[in-house]
Amino acid sequence: MIKDSLEYIKNYFGLSDKIKLGLQYLAETDFSKLEKGKYEILGNEVFVNIQDYDTKPKNEGKWEAHRKYIDIQYIISGSEKIGVGSLKDFSSLIPYDDQKDLEFLETKKRTQFIDLGKKEFMILYPNDVHMPQIIRDDSSKHVRKAVLKILSDN
Repeated sequence: MIKDSLEYIKNYFGLSDKIKLGLQYLAETDFSKLEKGKYEILGNEVFVNIQDYDTKPKNEGKWEAHRKYIDIQYIISGSEKIGVGSLKDFSSLIPYDDQKDLEFLETKKRTQFIDLGKKEFMILYPNDVHMPQIIRDDSSKHVRKAVLKILSDN
């Protein structure tokens, strides 16, 4: 898992060509002109989902993981906490769905919740279990987020 702000995206261009393409998209896109939904950048290898939602309490969140795609979660407006943990510390709650590239998990191990604010991003690899959309402060806030999906080379 990597967390940083948009001003330092060039530090991560060397991770892969597809990650570089996705990060450049974040830096160059006027998200105020995009409606909620899916937008292809490089076919099914790199695409973005624009989301609008209100954050929720931790007890309403779900731990999730992906096998095919790397997530880059970028806050356009608002703020939230994202829970993170290592796949080795989790067990399957709802089996992996190959069509959705999604598995829901549970753990009894200690996890960490990290603040993510406007113009900040988090890169989550398939071994990074995560719980997005969690209340950051005392009350729910509206969030607009871009979730880049990068087909993993592994």
